[in-house]
Amino acid sequence: MRDEFRRSQLAIAALFGFLGFQYSTWAARIPMLKSSLDLSNAQVGLLLLATGIGAAIAFPIVTFLMRRLGSRRLALVACVGLTLVLLGLAVVPNQPVALAVMLIDGVLVACLNVAMNAQGTALEVKYERNTMAKLHAAFSGGIFTAALIASAVTAATTNLLTHFTLGAAILAALATLASRSLLPTDLPTTEKAKGKLTIPSRTIAWLAVAMVFVTVVEGAMNDWSALYLKEIIGAPPAVLPLGIAVVSATMLLTRLFADSRRAAWGDRQVVLAGTTIAGTALSAALLIGGLIPTLIGFACVGLGMAAATPCLYAAAAKQGPNALTLVATMGTLGLLAGPPAIGALTNATTLLYGMAAVALSALLVTACTTQITWTPTREPEPARATD
Repeated sequence: MRDEFRRSQLAIAALFGFLGFQYSTWAARIPMLKSSLDLSNAQVGLLLLATGIGAAIAFPIVTFLMRRLGSRRLALVACVGLTLVLLGLAVVPNQPVALAVMLIDGVLVACLNVAMNAQGTALEVKYERNTMAKLHAAFSGGIFTAALIASAVTAATTNLLTHFTLGAAILAALATLASRSLLPTDLPTTEKAKGKLTIPSRTIAWLAVAMVFVTVVEGAMNDWSALYLKEIIGAPPAVLPLGIAVVSATMLLTRLFADSRRAAWGDRQVVLAGTTIAGTALSAALLIGGLIPTLIGFACVGLGMAAATPCLYAAAAKQGPNALTLVATMGTLGLLAGPPAIGALTNATTLLYGMAAVALSALLVTACTTQITWTPTREPEPARATD
């Protein structure tokens, strides 16, 4: 039994790592895409927005495909599509084609996001162990690994096709690993849950809103932390990567150990405590200023927001597949459309106000959490288990 759990856990973790790796690979080469396609800053923003639009229109598509294919087959289909998207971005000839590719990327990201979280929740239910936080740690690990590889490849060559072909090979390996031990069935659901789309309940609506704000925080910290250190703090170039580094590192480490806290405190308390820490610490850092307070504030964002996403996905899955699809789609929308929205606010004001909106988003998750009806979490994965 333990070996079966481990195999499925590894397979599903490969899906999470796949999504993080694919996203980070193309995001790391945005400057090169801008140069090769001769885009303005506004056109780059539109390119990023296209992925958010794809995620926004994906909800009915994902709902249909989840019922028709199930999470296992949908995840693998999405993996194939996202690998092709990455290769396509390397050879797009102009902005209109790039916009179409990014629109497709948004739809496929939404598909994989729903499918992999459905698999993760089904794993928790089947084996009665908390593991969602560890699975989301694999997503963070995928982002981090892709960033390191992008840095190494960029130092060797500026050729996008070379980089993205290497990325596609790694994605294919992850998809192959995932395909071997994914769960064949999804969560058991009622007939009502399987039926037509209905108006979301109060709890589902609050879960969806909370997920938008959570992923806005995550996406904005990924995209704007380095620029904040440069423009507002005046940090030297060598220090700029520390912005995303402290966020991603604290988030990754926290997710590796968060499942035991979920069992001990309950998902509600974990989210409340974490988002409160993230919002207040970042607000304090913005008010105090200076490099060290800012990096501490960034680290607290990673620490506080790390468990929010897996807790919200787990809560949504317990409400049924349609609820999970809606919440995951809104999460994808927040992750992809949030950074351009922060950019628009920054253009109208300053980056200080943009980062203040990130802090406010974290505190709004706290407010949403108080309105959600939470069900008890499962026992944590035991440190030692017997067959």
